[in-house]
Amino acid sequence: MGGGRSETSALSGTGGGRGMTTQNSQRPNACCFCWCCCCSCSWNEEERRKRRRRWKKISQDNKMEPINCEACTRPSVEEIRLWSQSFDKLMKNPAGRNVFREFLRTEYSEENMLFWLACEDLKQEANRNAVEEKARSIYEDYISILSPKEVSLDARVREVINRKMQEPTPHTFEDAQLQIYTLMHRDSYPRFLSSNIYKSLIHGGSRTSSES
Repeated sequence: MGGGRSETSALSGTGGGRGMTTQNSQRPNACCFCWCCCCSCSWNEEERRKRRRRWKKISQDNKMEPINCEACTRPSVEEIRLWSQSFDKLMKNPAGRNVFREFLRTEYSEENMLFWLACEDLKQEANRNAVEEKARSIYEDYISILSPKEVSLDARVREVINRKMQEPTPHTFEDAQLQIYTLMHRDSYPRFLSSNIYKSLIHGGSRTSSES
């Protein structure tokens, strides 16, 4: 992998400060949103808080802009109701993922869904060069401590990722994807079911069904 190996090694070094100064490519991302904080990296907590404030302002400015959703058909009332039965049913439905992503956006945690979707896309990739390119992009966008879209992962999972990035495969981020899936299930999903976004779908769908 050449350059990719040295970049990942710099990020995974024992000295947090050295890893941060070694990585030269700090590319801003205009479509970024706020992110969850990884409490295992206390040394850069203040920097993360600064980025949070800066990118939250950008998120607020862009909040009402349309997002690129997955292609899907209009969900039926039955499908919408099924989303409340289990998080798995919601996440297996493209329309459900779009609605849940819209909700996450209101909480400035859309990066969790974007990361999960990127991992799903990576797992479908067979071309080795494409796998390396997509894995590097995922790392820079969602794993790097320099990214405003950094997702919340514990130290063990980060260590596994840094090791696997030496030779990326379609399953390099499997542990991290599961951790973020669990986080969305435990933390965001209950609030989604109580949100106006979901309630309006239920009520709107019910009215449409009764009228027909």
